[in-house]
Amino acid sequence: MRRIALVTLVVHDYDEAIRFCTEALGFRLAEDAPRPDGGRWVVVAPGAGHAGAALLPARAAGEEQRARVGDQTGGRVGFFLHTDDFARDHARMTAAGVTFLEEPRHEPYGSVAVFRDLYGNRWDLLQPAG
Repeated sequence: MRRIALVTLVVHDYDEAIRFCTEALGFRLAEDAPRPDGGRWVVVAPGAGHAGAALLPARAAGEEQRARVGDQTGGRVGFFLHTDDFARDHARMTAAGVTFLEEPRHEPYGSVAVFRDLYGNRWDLLQPAG
């Protein structure tokens, strides 16, 4: 079996990224280990199991990477967080200070609303239809 396991999210700071992902998004911290180069290997995942991809917050190194923090996809939605209970997660995330850019909408493919992470990257919170 093949699957995408990790997606890098370029961040300014490991700890603030961990805090946002665990507190605001409800993810779990799966790994946080020091690396020989002074960095850290950090993995955050939305669920308890191994279904789907996890995020690898990676501290920006150098000016080129720092310029990409918050705009990794040129302003497009680049991350899709699926849920089995849109209303629950939307309410919890809103209470945790997550900025939604629109009111929830109900499309043929499911319930969805675009939000920004702490750096400005756009995400979809999505409960697929059916």
